[in-house]
Amino acid sequence: MGDHTETVQVDFDPARITYSQLLDIFWEEHTPTRQSFSQQYMNAVFFHNDEQQKLAMASKSAMEKKLGKTIKSAVKALNAFTMAEDYHQKYLLKGHPLIHDIKRVYPNHDDLVNSRAAARLNGYAGRYGSSEQINRDMDNLGLSEHGKELLSRLQ
Repeated sequence: MGDHTETVQVDFDPARITYSQLLDIFWEEHTPTRQSFSQQYMNAVFFHNDEQQKLAMASKSAMEKKLGKTIKSAVKALNAFTMAEDYHQKYLLKGHPLIHDIKRVYPNHDDLVNSRAAARLNGYAGRYGSSEQINRDMDNLGLSEHGKELLSRLQ
């Protein structure tokens, strides 16, 4: 079980957010000075190419300078990415009543897993996101009026 690292893969549009901006979020959203206790739960950022490696290493150095401490999060080449088992996909959403509403739009499991709308709803079901974000997204997620009411209760 310990021969892998649990992670997320972020598909992004560099016209909307840059890799450098994603790195800023990465460094701010975890404790990069803490030693990982296993490979499975290692703090790491992965890069796809030489340019991303250069940017990741530069951002790591900048964070070390900012904190005045050694960064223990790894910067590693992505060799392979394997999707988690189906039961892990959209886990928080699957345990929330919103799942019934979004399954109308995405009855096929693969479509649900690959849906940006379902990804947002999964985050909101886990109580991530602000009222402003929920209100901004409310009419763009394919929800019924009942689904919108369920979503508004998460604010």
